[in-house]
Amino acid sequence: MSYIASRLSVVKPSASMAASQAAKALRAKGVDVIDLGLGEPDFPTPHHIVDAAHFAAKAGQTLYTAAAGTVEVREAIAGKFRRENGLDYTADDIVVANGAKQIIFNALMATLETGDEAILPAPYFVSYPEMVKLLGGTPIVVECPETTGFRLTPALLEKAITPRTKWLFLNMPGNPSGAVYSESDLKALGAVLAKHPQVLILSDEIYEHILFDGREFVSFAKACPELRDRTLIVNGVSKSYAMTGWRVGYAAGPTPLLKAMSTIQSQSCTSVCSIAQAATVAALNGPQDEVARFRQAFERRRDLVVDGIRKINGLTLSPPEGAFYVYIGCASLIGRKTPKGVVLEDDAAVSNYLLNEGRVASVPGVAYGLSPYFRISTATSEEVLAEAISRINAAVAQVE
Repeated sequence: MSYIASRLSVVKPSASMAASQAAKALRAKGVDVIDLGLGEPDFPTPHHIVDAAHFAAKAGQTLYTAAAGTVEVREAIAGKFRRENGLDYTADDIVVANGAKQIIFNALMATLETGDEAILPAPYFVSYPEMVKLLGGTPIVVECPETTGFRLTPALLEKAITPRTKWLFLNMPGNPSGAVYSESDLKALGAVLAKHPQVLILSDEIYEHILFDGREFVSFAKACPELRDRTLIVNGVSKSYAMTGWRVGYAAGPTPLLKAMSTIQSQSCTSVCSIAQAATVAALNGPQDEVARFRQAFERRRDLVVDGIRKINGLTLSPPEGAFYVYIGCASLIGRKTPKGVVLEDDAAVSNYLLNEGRVASVPGVAYGLSPYFRISTATSEEVLAEAISRINAAVAQVE
């Protein structure tokens, strides 16, 4: 007898979590492994944010809140949108949830009917297709090759849209590629979407503050205001403020969708932790110095890794424009043999080899819908990254 619902048969566990767990298992056996599978800032949450949470707890802010979030946190989010993105949202246009992933899950649960299609430009975040499938939708994967900068083009978008298309997912800067869309890029996509009024747009902007080489972030809603009534902007404090464990994500979008998402949340987890919401108010309204410092550190790490990987014969790497990952090409390794005679048949085999022989945990490109690549996180110290590059270099050099 099975207790598991049939819908779970099509859903895979998180590939990045799986890579990290494999690294932990080797460490438990005494193997020295560098875990670059998961992506989260290695910095502590800024002190003023922690202090605000401490104050909120001591002041008795420990009760349930409204499902959509406290008025204070939603007003802080609306202020952030006005100040940083030039977007005029009010507190009523915003919901908060337990991380950006729950925002996306709630949005899909509120909108997807069986067979509805969601366009996912690949490489995509590993959870996108699994959430779509879990909620009865059909992921439509559109490969966006390195020659396009890993970006969706208007021609690729037009070709992918059908009468069943319900959502287009955008992620910028992208995980795993670090690709960034310019305002003109977004306007060109918007021109296509304007012809297809049944398509909703989910713009995942969680890495907006982690941009390199002087780039400036432009929100999809700012670039395409004519599509506001069918655009959901997804964001959160996890990446920019080193608050992954606080689990606060937020969204701005059309009122009917937000109300449906709040209803779902009220019947599932009720609300986000009240203390974490108070911390989020401090993050958004307080000093932003640490956000800039984090970005500078991530750019230095990006430069270190790009320089190191480019010196490894057999690997390729286009410099990411944002986020804290690198998506490394390994096409020339496919079909070759490891010192133990194992043929590297695909990028999953390459990642497995790097873990077991190179002692570096990575995530294969197949998990992101575009091969042959593997992703490593650069959200760790420069010393650790330098050692990881040295290990990858030594492992690749032994492939015949």
